[in-house]
Amino acid sequence: MEAAEMLMRVAPVLVTLTLIGTLGWVATTWLRIKNGYPLDGSWGQALYPKNDQETVERVRLLSQENAQLRAELGSIKDRLANVERIVTDSAHGLDREIEALRGRTN
Repeated sequence: MEAAEMLMRVAPVLVTLTLIGTLGWVATTWLRIKNGYPLDGSWGQALYPKNDQETVERVRLLSQENAQLRAELGSIKDRLANVERIVTDSAHGLDREIEALRGRTN
């Protein structure tokens, strides 16, 4: 009787964990299909990898865009560093630099 009672206590937990795992797998598979990712087999290999010309061109364009965005991000970081330096610099030192720059342009 105690085994049956133990099974009655453990069964809902096992069913719940199995259901959560199955729903997670279904959701992951659905998201992969929706976003165009290849599906994986049981050992992690791609079932239907896309190696057509359109995919190669898309990867090339995304790589170029990535490089452009990285360059732009570097530029923005440099500008932000200058703004932070100006904001945190003492007023006296900033006035001195501004006057020095005005002297160069005139």
